Amino acid sequence: MEEKTTERPKNPKMEEAREHMRAARENMHKVAESFVPEGVRENQRAARKEFLMGLRSLLDAAIEHTEKATK
Repeated sequence: MEEKTTERPKNPKMEEAREHMRAARENMHKVAESFVPEGVRENQRAARKEFLMGLRSLLDAAIEHTEKATK
């Protein structure tokens, strides 16, 4: 059976616009970072890490529960 691909030809102007938008987003991010003291950014990183570790624990528990239910 043949796979259908519906890829449209890429518009060079759209690609250029995307590149400009990415560059603008990166520069806006740099400007926003310059307003926030380093200590706050360190706390944000630590909080993000703790949040992700909590998600990992939840996923591990869900996987373990699923494995027990299938046995």
